[in-house]
Amino acid sequence: MSSVRYEAVGKSFGALNVLRSLDLHVPDETFLALLGPSGCGKTTALRMLAGLETLTTGRILIGERDVTRLQPRDRDIAMVFQSYALYPQMTVAENIAYPLWIRKIGEAERKAKVAEVAAVLEIEKLLDRRPKQLSGGQRQRVALARAIVRNPAAFLMDEPLSNLDARLRLTMRGEIKRLCQSLGATTLYVTHDQAEALTMADMIAVMSGGELQQLAPAAEIYERPANRFVATFVGNPPMNVLPLRITETGLKAGGVSFNPSPERMAECRRHAAIEIGIRPEDAHIAAIDQPGAMKGTIFVVEPMGNETLVDVRIDGGRLTLRAERGFTAQTGDRVGVAFDPANACFFNTAGQTVVHRV
Repeated sequence: MSSVRYEAVGKSFGALNVLRSLDLHVPDETFLALLGPSGCGKTTALRMLAGLETLTTGRILIGERDVTRLQPRDRDIAMVFQSYALYPQMTVAENIAYPLWIRKIGEAERKAKVAEVAAVLEIEKLLDRRPKQLSGGQRQRVALARAIVRNPAAFLMDEPLSNLDARLRLTMRGEIKRLCQSLGATTLYVTHDQAEALTMADMIAVMSGGELQQLAPAAEIYERPANRFVATFVGNPPMNVLPLRITETGLKAGGVSFNPSPERMAECRRHAAIEIGIRPEDAHIAAIDQPGAMKGTIFVVEPMGNETLVDVRIDGGRLTLRAERGFTAQTGDRVGVAFDPANACFFNTAGQTVVHRV
């Protein structure tokens, strides 16, 4: 396996800048998720690494090799597509063996390698079938087997689970993570599903508008988002953001005044914070007359089985909170919302996080 490096990589289609000066280093044996909304440039970045798109600016290295101008077949990568891209006329065994056949590997070695990867992915009984005889999960395993059969320098996966139902996605998420860990594989995984990124990846690269917003481990992305976009994109439900006003005596948001620690207050003043961000789990329903609690009205109650999501309308906006299972308040009830300022993020006019959660 090898590291992957993007150096000032840009991509334009005419006047449209799809990717702007991407600098990204993926260390050897790292599972990196490229996470972002549709149109943010993550798939374009992956396709340029695969050699399926040319670069407008910059260069790409796999290990110490500059692969910017190499053909896809010369880059030593394997790609798993959203559509699986299996050959319908071939058996499962022939599909898996195809990359070896292209490289003129002998028949005996091909059969041995196919048997080996089929055992790893538990598809030995499917080798004589054709793709149309397989379920979605079985096709996904075959696509993975075809990718790993020749031990490439890097695995590229473009939303490989998006065509599966929710339960199968959960199962395959664990299988792909286990497989990549056991192979020690350098993996770049494109997804718009934050649950996939947070649960599978060693590192997450959050992208928006063709630019890298933050590169960090999953826990840091969630706990210490670099800016407002990352804070509100990562997390389900997303972080609540309210307008903030700095007063002579403290801070004011949601119709109430509060005072963070002197150090945090000083940073808010120094960076001219204008918004406060609160995770749904960091606020709770309180008595309407509790000192320091925001006053609001319950707008929506969503029982989720193990917990209840509660939407509250307050002065200045809406907050989504996590409540316990069996929460009994009704839509229209007046409630208070309490939180600890130490658990809040604060953003400046540029949307950058100027004070993180403690």
